[in-house]
This record gives sequence, structure tokens and C-alpha cells, in this order.
Amino acid sequence: MLGRLNHVAIAVPDLAAGTAVYRNMLGAKVSDPQPEPTHGVTVVFVELPNTKIELLEPLGENSPIAAFLAKNPSGGIHHVCYEVEDIIAARDRLKGEGARVLGDGEPKIGAHGKPVLFLHPKDFCGTLVELEQA
Repeated sequence: MLGRLNHVAIAVPDLAAGTAVYRNMLGAKVSDPQPEPTHGVTVVFVELPNTKIELLEPLGENSPIAAFLAKNPSGGIHHVCYEVEDIIAARDRLKGEGARVLGDGEPKIGAHGKPVLFLHPKDFCGTLVELEQA
């Protein structure tokens, strides 16, 4: 069911500073900031030869990332994103196995313009998992 690793997301308290670390210190190609109001974040993508790193900064007071950063003020790994061929089939199979889909259970359009779902970390070894339709 799982495809390739699409990205690892890192929550950061300061997107400009996080971007500078990857661009200047590590010499990576980094996208322009992209606000994602539906998800309550602003993101940049660090492009690597085999995957991406997504840097997330809270967008607005009700951002779900704000609570994460309150517990982890320096930032940290927030989630991993795996590609799936058919997000509805993946969701239904996982729910049949007892996995909990966060939110209303319906895919939303993610930062790449593709449908995404999030799965409860307690069902996946303490890791928040995002599925993205490839």
C-alpha cells in the first residue's frame, strides 16, 4: 500500500530562520514560503535528491502547529508523509484495521495540491502519519 516517502515535516518557530539553515548552512534548494490557511501553516519545501523536508510555521492563532511548538519551543519533527496510489482505498483499508483517521476522515488538499489525510500517532508507533495520493 505505501509508496515512497514524500517528505518529513519539521515544525519551526521561525520559518525564515529555518529556511536559512537549510539554504545557507546546508546548501539546499528551498522553495518560497507558501501559506496554507486550510491547514493553519506556512510551509517551505527543502528539495533533496530522494525526498523533501517540509518546514512548517504556524499561520494564525489557531494553528495546530502552535500547540506542538508550545511543547517543543525549538521545533522538531512533526510528521512523516507517505505516498499512496489511492487515498480512499488506503483510508478504508486502514480504518478496517482499526487505525484512526484525524479530522472528519475526508481527504483535504495539501500543499502539493493533492489529497491528504492524517493518521493518529498512537496507531503508528507514536508518529503522526500523513498520506498523500501520488
